[in-house]
Amino acid sequence: MRIAPNLLFRSSLLKMALHPAQDAGKLICKSSWNSINPTIQSPPETPPLTSPADTDILTVAPANDKTNSQADQYAKGALSLDELDPKSPFTQFHTWFTAAQQNGVHQPETVCLSTASLPSGRVSARMVYLKELDSRGFVVYSNFGTSKKAKDIENNKWASLTFWWREMERQVRVEGLVERMGSEESQVYYDTRIRGSRIGAWASKQSQVLEGREQLEGWVKDVEERFEGQEEIPIPEFWGGLRIKPETVEFWQGRESRLHDRFQYTRLEDGGWKIERLSP
Repeated sequence: MRIAPNLLFRSSLLKMALHPAQDAGKLICKSSWNSINPTIQSPPETPPLTSPADTDILTVAPANDKTNSQADQYAKGALSLDELDPKSPFTQFHTWFTAAQQNGVHQPETVCLSTASLPSGRVSARMVYLKELDSRGFVVYSNFGTSKKAKDIENNKWASLTFWWREMERQVRVEGLVERMGSEESQVYYDTRIRGSRIGAWASKQSQVLEGREQLEGWVKDVEERFEGQEEIPIPEFWGGLRIKPETVEFWQGRESRLHDRFQYTRLEDGGWKIERLSP
């Protein structure tokens, strides 16, 4: 069951609970090679390739294509400085998020979380769900023990979030430092998850190599037996909330000819925010 975002007051802090319940179906999967781009064809004299070769080129669109593609038809709106909240990117995000919900954006809480490991500097990214937003930052939940993101954050506290709301031709980018939320605060969200998801948080050694699906199912069975008949399940010590505390937040509105409107909030030393228009 999806619960619509609402405003909650907790310890004098305004908090927006975005997605306290879990959806059963989160996978979107579909497409054959030709349905992605029907213009891609092997030369008649060349047999179909069983694997990509160094000489293979994926042609997304012909170089001389002057037709108006969807990407060039940005016409859903514009963005000016006087439309932005002058004091807080959090309030502005809440406004845009609510508009996304009301205008048919599919799961607007879906966001790309990017982290980078040090000293290599290698970047990794994954799609997650934003669960909460408060005056301190954007909150997602994860495994702290074995996940790739946790290992990155252990040595490099910087991370970024990217939201893409295609139906409204809008993008929001967040860059900031990550802090781990305490178990008491994380437990509040954990208790809203369906039982299977709570069991799964205990069972999964996220990102660890598996010998097979049976190994994972065995871990789940062990946890189910451990908490059999127990409705209130404590949060795992290795699992909880990650709060991204932004230093910059960019609001992007698509415009025709790729001349998009971009405004960036930058945190000031006194805790306030500076807003600047960026070139597309």
